[in-house]
Amino acid sequence: MKDKSKKSAEPAQRIAPRQKMDRLEINGFTSLDHMTLLSRYGHIVDASSSGFLLHVDRKELVPKQFREKLSIEALEGDQVLLTIPLMNLEISGKIARTRRVSKDTYEIAVDYSDDSPEYWRELLLEMLPKPGDL
Repeated sequence: MKDKSKKSAEPAQRIAPRQKMDRLEINGFTSLDHMTLLSRYGHIVDASSSGFLLHVDRKELVPKQFREKLSIEALEGDQVLLTIPLMNLEISGKIARTRRVSKDTYEIAVDYSDDSPEYWRELLLEMLPKPGDL
């Protein structure tokens, strides 16, 4: 008998097809593990049924230690919470990976929380603005 709780942690779930979308503003990007505001603002640039990709400007990072470093890799694995003001929605997840994409921009991949039902993830994906919607 297979343990269903392990199935959600398998890498296959993380490779769900990404959907291109209009940049969607987020705010209040917070680490729940450290109870620290990480960034005041950012943008979701694409999403899938397993998570989403954020772009955050270095100047928007609140902890000084991250504004001054070239990497924010130390955040990987943190449980996070953010708000999408346009949808009046709070989303929680876990930082899967980070990378610096330019001098001033970090890319942060967030996987949805394990307690987020699959139907909810699919519905959210359909509700996100497609290119040209905004």
